[in-house]
Amino acid sequence: MTEKPETILYLSRMDVEAVDLSMAEIIDALDRMFKEKGEGRVEMPPKPGIHTRPDAFIHAMPAYIPSLESAGMKWISGYPENQKKNLPYISGLLILNDPDTGLPVAVMDATWITAMRTGAATAVAARYLARQESSSLGILACGVQGRSNLEALFCLFNIEQVKAFDIVPEIARTFRDEMSEVVQAEIEIVGDPREAVVGLDLVVTSGPILKNPDPVIEAGWLSEGSFASPVDFDSYWQGAALKEADRLVTDDISQMEYYRQAGYFKNTPQPCADLGEIAAGRKPGRERPDERTICINLGLALDDMATAILIYRKARKLGIGTRLSL
Repeated sequence: MTEKPETILYLSRMDVEAVDLSMAEIIDALDRMFKEKGEGRVEMPPKPGIHTRPDAFIHAMPAYIPSLESAGMKWISGYPENQKKNLPYISGLLILNDPDTGLPVAVMDATWITAMRTGAATAVAARYLARQESSSLGILACGVQGRSNLEALFCLFNIEQVKAFDIVPEIARTFRDEMSEVVQAEIEIVGDPREAVVGLDLVVTSGPILKNPDPVIEAGWLSEGSFASPVDFDSYWQGAALKEADRLVTDDISQMEYYRQAGYFKNTPQPCADLGEIAAGRKPGRERPDERTICINLGLALDDMATAILIYRKARKLGIGTRLSL
């Protein structure tokens, strides 16, 4: 990875997108990373953060994956009120460091990375926890994360039916019109969140993360045999609905406990496994067709480092980016 120590490679959002890393590549990279995590061969402390406004956060997310020679940190923010200002909910930067010297070698926009790796993490969880024949999907909240989760799940499943709900109907209509071309499927807009959950094989909720939410998904909505991915923590899910899960998993148990101590997950059961343990074969994934399975992915710095190192290497190969002096 060594570069000239007096320069770094800067990758703007346009540069990151121009690298054209596919969702399938990101899913495979995260699957390998979770196996490494399950074997204890990674380093990632729980992410610390600051909170300048209600339900807003700015988090520092460091991680190291020795097998990928990927070390660095993402500095990421999430501001729910930004949507009213026509600004993105999520924004941030990512720094990669040379594992041998500690010197920074790249700085890149993290917005695209965050969106894509979040969808990919859902797909990895679904690979182990959903029924392989799953063919219907509900998306609740049709923003950036709803889009990436839809794209990622289409990489692994033969999905024939999609139902989409958003509290802003216009956002749902735009989602339908634009994503129908991406996934080559008909997307039905529904006017009630229940319609995007009941009877569907896969369910993703991807609204803003709230410490004190008013969740709408009730016990009895998630069908037997279904898999759910609450990307927004428990903001959409009542405690009674989460307690119905036969198998509730998270991507990092220590990080979930960290959030509990900060006031999140007040009514969420303790997870039975870390997704890495399941990917590494140390704990079972889905065992019966009728199980309700839920994986609450909190979003890991490891996801980002597994993705960013691929972008960095491909950008160098393609000559994408700008050299900046330190």
